[in-house]
Amino acid sequence: MHYLYVFIMLIWLVGCGEPDLPKDQYNLEECREELLNAEDYSPGDSIDKIIVIKKERKMYLYRDNKVVNTLPVSLGKNPVGHKQQQGDNKTPEGEFFIHRKLCSPKYYRSLCISYPRPEDKASAAKRGVSPGGAVTLHGQPAWNADGKGDSYTLSQNWTQGCVAVTNSAMKELWYAVREGVPIVIR
Repeated sequence: MHYLYVFIMLIWLVGCGEPDLPKDQYNLEECREELLNAEDYSPGDSIDKIIVIKKERKMYLYRDNKVVNTLPVSLGKNPVGHKQQQGDNKTPEGEFFIHRKLCSPKYYRSLCISYPRPEDKASAAKRGVSPGGAVTLHGQPAWNADGKGDSYTLSQNWTQGCVAVTNSAMKELWYAVREGVPIVIR
């Protein structure tokens, strides 16, 4: 009888949770399905411009030249100044655009920013360094998927040069922003 109990408990433990999904990653199935079915945009809530003011650690969302929402953000660990090279942990400054949506296993969902621009590449080449890349506007790390750590993550600059918002804010942005939307970071 004792072995039967142990066997049932073992089956129950093995059968729980999401199979083959590391605890430090998000399940991407829903996100990928939305992208494949073009269900990742809601025109009624559209945002047509994003401005990030680094010294305020705020993001301003615009529709028809009017601010419709303001969000707190986290930036790169070394937030002052323009990104110069890969690994400097700076968030780039300038005029960019959202060039792609990405289902992110580590940061929920991401809006890819068009950095580096040709001038960033040329400047880095003159100095013999890589300008870096893969700068995104993204959600929270998987350990904060439930948002209970938002006050902690938003009180610090912790990214490697990206702009981070809460997952609830990222979900709203996901449906409100299309590729091509300008983003100004200053």
